[in-house]
Amino acid sequence: MPDTPTARFHIRRATASDAETILGFIRELAIYEREPDAVETSVEVLRDQLNSESPPFECLLAVSDESPEPEALGFALFFANYSTWRGAPGIHLEDLFVPERHRKQGIGGALLRAIAALAVERGCARMEWAVLDWNQLAIDFYENIGAVALGEWTTMRLTGAALQAFGQRGGEA
Repeated sequence: MPDTPTARFHIRRATASDAETILGFIRELAIYEREPDAVETSVEVLRDQLNSESPPFECLLAVSDESPEPEALGFALFFANYSTWRGAPGIHLEDLFVPERHRKQGIGGALLRAIAALAVERGCARMEWAVLDWNQLAIDFYENIGAVALGEWTTMRLTGAALQAFGQRGGEA
């Protein structure tokens, strides 16, 4: 994906050298989502994953064009998924975050549009993400661009000790 220019910033792919910036955004997002102590990853983990032969995620950064030292203004982290019903790949947007000081400048929309362009380029059947039910500003924005809330679906998660215990039982409930 080529850099996407705008009036004040451009969108570019993150590299392993951006691991510290990505982790900073992940931590800011955790605070915004009222889970400040939930982040367990590290710069080293993110750097190693981005340097791996098959990185488990991709990331885009919005970077300022105005300052002498380029500043990262927001990020979008995503990975491939698959639609069995459509028989086609998709993209799952895991995190989209723009710090409050940089909001209302079109940065979040530009990041989302860049991922949508990648989805179209890759022949994806869909692009999906989750949004917290209290984040009405984001919900309104997503609905305004044509996204549809899947109200009949409930997200399930197995993690930590429960994942370990269930996995060690060989999948038996």
